[in-house]
Amino acid sequence: MHSTVSQTHTARTALLPFVLVVSLFFLWGIANNLNDILIRQFKKVFELTDLQSGLVQSAFYLGYFLFALPAGLFLRRWGYKGGIVLGLLLYAAGALLFYPAAEVRTYSLFLLALFVIASGLAFLETSANPYVTLLGPAETAERRLNLAQAFNPLGSITGVFIGRVFIFSGIEHTPEQLQALSPAARSAYFTAESLAVQTPYLVIATVVASLAVFISVTRFPESSQVATDEGGLLQGGLRELVGRKQFVLAVAAQFFYVGAQVGIWSYLIRYAQGTVPGTPEKTAADYLIGSLAIFMVGRFVGTALLRYVAPSKLLAAYALINTLLAAVAVFVPGRIGLAALIATSFFMSVMFPTIFALGIRGLGESRKLASSVLVMSIIGGALLTPLMGAISGYGGINSAMVVPCASFLVVLYFATHATNR
Repeated sequence: MHSTVSQTHTARTALLPFVLVVSLFFLWGIANNLNDILIRQFKKVFELTDLQSGLVQSAFYLGYFLFALPAGLFLRRWGYKGGIVLGLLLYAAGALLFYPAAEVRTYSLFLLALFVIASGLAFLETSANPYVTLLGPAETAERRLNLAQAFNPLGSITGVFIGRVFIFSGIEHTPEQLQALSPAARSAYFTAESLAVQTPYLVIATVVASLAVFISVTRFPESSQVATDEGGLLQGGLRELVGRKQFVLAVAAQFFYVGAQVGIWSYLIRYAQGTVPGTPEKTAADYLIGSLAIFMVGRFVGTALLRYVAPSKLLAAYALINTLLAAVAVFVPGRIGLAALIATSFFMSVMFPTIFALGIRGLGESRKLASSVLVMSIIGGALLTPLMGAISGYGGINSAMVVPCASFLVVLYFATHATNR
C-alpha cells in the first residue's frame, strides 16, 4: 500500500516537469523549421546561391555540434533542470540578435544569431531527450520519447506558419525586375524583406525567456547524483561508448538521418518552385506546412505502432520506404517527385527518437554523455545541407535528393543491426 501511494505521489510530482519538458520539444521545433523559411528569405534579401543559403543550416547545426559535449558535462554538474534553463536563455539571446542583424542587414550576423540559438538547443535536446526516457519504465522508453517528440512537429508547423504569415511578403522579383528598379527602390525592397524577421524573433525571445524563469522556480525530480570527476568520467565514458557497437551505429544513423531531414525540409520550397514552375513562395510554404503536418501525424501513428512492433523493425521498414520515395524525387521531378518528397515526412517521424532511444538503451549513467554525442551527430544537418546545395548548382534541385536517398540507407543498416533489449 505504501509503495502504491509513493508511486502515485512520484507520478504527480513528475507531471508538471514532464509537461514543461514536452513544451521544449515544441519550442525547438519552431526554431528548427523557421530556418526553412529563412533560407528562402535570405536568398531573396542577399541574392544567394543554393550553396550560400544552405549556410543557414551549417551555422545552426554547428552550434549543436560544438555545444552538445559541453552540455553533457554541464548536466553532470548541474543536472537536467540546469541544462534546460541555460539552454532557454541561450535560445532567447540568439533570437534577440535577429533585431540588430536585421537593422544592419548583415548575413554573417544572422548566421551568428542562428549559431547562438542552436547552442541553446544543444543544451535543451541533450537534457530533454534522455530525461523523458527516465520518466517511466525502461521498456517503454522509445514509446514515451516518440510521444514527447510528437509535439516537435507541432512546433515545426507553427514555425513555418509564422514565417509564411509574418516573414514572407509574397513579393518575388526576378533578377531582371530587380535590375529594372531604381537604386532607392531596390534598397527599400531589400530593407523591408530584412526587417520582416525582427518582430517574430522578438516575440519568440520573450516567450522563451519567460519559460526559463518559470522552469527555474519549478521543482524537477533529478535522476542521478552530481558527478565529482568530470575529466575521468569523460575519458572513461567515451572509451566505454566507443566499445558499444549499437551506440556507434546509432551515432552514424543519427548523423545521416538529421542530414536527410534537414536537407529535405530546407530545400522543399526550392524543389517545389524549381520542379513545378510558377509555384509562388507562399504556396511552396504551404507544401512544407503540409509535410510537417504529415510528420506530426506520423509521430502519433508511430507511437501507437510501437505498442505492437519492435522499434528496430518499424525503423527498418520506414527507412526502406523513404529510400524509395527519395529515389522517386530524384528521378521523377515535378508534381510526382514533390508528392514523394512530402510523403517522406510521415516515415521520418519515428526516426530521430527511435534511433536516440535505441542508441542509449542499457547505458546507465553513461546515457548523459551518450546523449551529448548523439546530439553532436546532428552536425549532419550542417554538412549534408550545403552538399545538397552544391549538387543542386550542378545538376538541379532534384539531383540533390540523392543525398537523403543514400542517408536513409544508412538508417536502414542501423535498424537491421540494432537490438531492442
